[in-house]
Amino acid sequence: MNIAVFVGSLRDDSLNKKLAKSLEAVAPEGVTFEYVDLNVPLYNTDIESPYPEPAQKAKDAVLAADGVLIVTPEYNRSIPGVLKNVMDWISRPYGANGFDAKPLAIAGASGGPIGTAVAQSDLRHIAGYLNMRLVGQPELYFTLATDKFGEDGLAKPEYHEQLRGFMENFVAFIGK
Repeated sequence: MNIAVFVGSLRDDSLNKKLAKSLEAVAPEGVTFEYVDLNVPLYNTDIESPYPEPAQKAKDAVLAADGVLIVTPEYNRSIPGVLKNVMDWISRPYGANGFDAKPLAIAGASGGPIGTAVAQSDLRHIAGYLNMRLVGQPELYFTLATDKFGEDGLAKPEYHEQLRGFMENFVAFIGK
């Protein structure tokens, strides 16, 4: 089973990149993650044809995937612009939405106590419009996450059961 993974932060030491890698580490056997590169041109209908190569690579990753996992921070009470931009590309051109009917799970890590609740809520609206099949439960808000990762960059063992349960549920959801 192949999952296209979007990490909504470009930072090298991103908490969300660490969370994505932690989810990959506890995923059921046979599950592979393909990390989608968010470095695509700013969306502009004038350059849809020919479709830019970086945007096509991102779209191809989604089309080949059995499901989509978005692990994102919250910027200014919403999703990061780079994430929205790549999603806009993958949903275009009109009538060729790469996200159509794809299973989706959403997670996010934050150094603060509120987590990524508003960003995840915004993503749920976008996913609904894009006709994605959204996992409703369990939600994964990895709050106060700064101290939840070990020196290897992965979540500390006391969080593995929570993360494993999230991934097992998503894999089962994809299989339905």
